[in-house]
Amino acid sequence: MKKFTKFSLIWYSQQFAIPFWIVGHVHLHVNDYHDIIELSSSIIMHCMVALGFWFDWKEHDKGD
Repeated sequence: MKKFTKFSLIWYSQQFAIPFWIVGHVHLHVNDYHDIIELSSSIIMHCMVALGFWFDWKEHDKGD
């Protein structure tokens, strides 16, 4: 289950990083965050993408 979770996180970060950050940054400039759920969801999704990048980098680094 741990390997599948790690794989899923890497896949998520690779598929959603660019669209999420582009749309997210536009959204941050347009919206005013007053709702803690919106703010915490955004932080969690950013952390998931960053973690996926980190795991993928560690996997890539093993080959060199």
